[in-house]
Formats: sequence, structure tokens, C-alpha cells
Amino acid sequence: MSPPPPPLGRGRRRAAQAFDEALDDADLVAARAALAQGRWQHVRSLLVRTGDDWDRRGHRITVLAAESYCAAWAREWLLAEPESADASVLLAFAEVRRVLRGKGKPVRAREACESAVTRAPADPTPWLGLLMLECATGTDMDVVRRFEAVRGRYADHHHAHHLMVARLAARRIEAGPDPLHEVYDFANWAAEQAPADSPLAILPVIAHAERYRVLAAAGYEPADPSVSGHWAGRRARQVMKTAFDWWLEWELEGHPRRLIDLNFLAHAKFCEGRGAEAAALFHRIGRYATPAPWSYPDRDPHTAFAAARAGALGTT
Repeated sequence: MSPPPPPLGRGRRRAAQAFDEALDDADLVAARAALAQGRWQHVRSLLVRTGDDWDRRGHRITVLAAESYCAAWAREWLLAEPESADASVLLAFAEVRRVLRGKGKPVRAREACESAVTRAPADPTPWLGLLMLECATGTDMDVVRRFEAVRGRYADHHHAHHLMVARLAARRIEAGPDPLHEVYDFANWAAEQAPADSPLAILPVIAHAERYRVLAAAGYEPADPSVSGHWAGRRARQVMKTAFDWWLEWELEGHPRRLIDLNFLAHAKFCEGRGAEAAALFHRIGRYATPAPWSYPDRDPHTAFAAARAGALGTT
């Protein structure tokens, strides 16, 4: 029997507004629903089909592991198939995400990730789990070591680069709006190192937004990004133009995390005052809004996204 619909009123509105980390991955949504019912075999099939598409594998495992029931079913899977690398990685991510929710122990999550590493030494995904963990609980040196381990297995790992940018953006807050901040150097370096068709070309825009998040939270920038000079400088405009031109040329429809990049780019173009370019991006985004960067620095992301979209599309 299917579950009843949400009640009228606030509950229904909340359900309609919910952000889904799965984005537009229909196969992932179906496997997640099966896992909720204990049918972990569907997840096994999904991950077998995913193979060594490392960005997609990381995305799918990260999303599956967010569910509260994931750890229990991953353990059952491991009991049935003790040598399964996929089950081991999924359990490791479930433990990491428990830590990120404030409900798990870092030591236990770290051990689970290290166990997954031994089962799949060439897979960057267990190292991505360790990177997520160290970004939340570790030192800068720990973070760099984990990032290098991911990059050594897959140099263009999308999620890992986003995590590094967010971590670097939080350094040297007291420097204020510094166009020479290290996060910009890192993002530019990564974009230059990547192949021409890599979505890491958007990374300088991500860096700009993450630095705004940190500066606004510290009081160096206004809480409304659309009135901040952060998006108006010559360097910022060049970063946005380069990223938008790259998107027009390549527009990677198949990348599993492309909608995250599109949200960052639409946010940047809207804040820059480039309504027509933002509108083109909002059309591509459709209903797949993401909490970041619309929540930056401490805003309701639903309200911020809806207002920006309406403004860009002229529906206000």
C-alpha cells in the first residue's frame, strides 16, 4: 500500500519545497526507495552499473548514505556478502554522514572508511568519505592528505574539489575581501589543470561564492549577496564570464553534479545583475534547486531561490 499524501497546509508545502540531493538521477531515487524497504539488492545493481564513473559513484553513495536506515541495511548486505567493496563503502559513508549530523563517532567512521579502502584500493570514494570527515573534524594537514589521496586516484573529482574550496575559503577570515586569497589560487589552478570539457572550469565561481559565505558570516559583507560589491569587481566579472562562456560551449548534460554547478552559476549571474544570463541558467535548473549557494550566508534557500528566479525570468 502506498503511503498517504502529506496533509494540506504546512506539511504539503514543506514536502513540495524539499531539496533532494539525488537531483535528477531517477535510478538513484528508485534505488534509495528500495533500500528504505530493505531491498539492498537494488543498490548493489545500481553500483555495479555505475562502475568506475567516479563522480557518479561518489554522488550516488553520498546520497544513499544520508538516509537514517542506510547503515543497518549496509551491514545486512555485508553479512550476506562479506567481501563486497560496494557494501563496505556504503557503510563507511553512512557512518560519516552520521558524524556530520552530530550522531556518530568520528573514530568509528574513520575505521569504516579505512576498511573500505582495503577492499577497493583504487577507488577514490572511500577517500572522499575520509575527506568529508576531516573537513568537519580534522586539521588542515589531514584535509590536504585526504584530498591528495582522492586526487591521486581521480584527478578531476568534482565533489572533492568543492570540499577543498569550501575549506580553503574559511581560512584567513581576518584578511577580509582579499582578491588574492588562496582559495582563488587553488580554484584557478584546478580549473587550469583539468581537461577542457571538465566542469572544474566552474570552480572559480564556487570559490567566489564560498568566500562570500565566510565573509558575510563574519560581517565583512552584507547578508544580501545581490547588494554586495563582492560580485561587482573586475576579477569577479571575469570569473563569471569565463565560467558562463564555458557552459555555453560544453554544457555537460550527463554529469551527475552539474545541477550544483548551475545553481552556483545562476546565483553568481543574478548577483552580478546579468538577468538574461541568469534566466538561461534557471531554465536549465528547472525544479532542481540546491541549498547552496542560495542559503549563503544564513538565508532561507527556498525564498532566496524563488525570488532570484522570479526576478531573472520577469515573473515578479
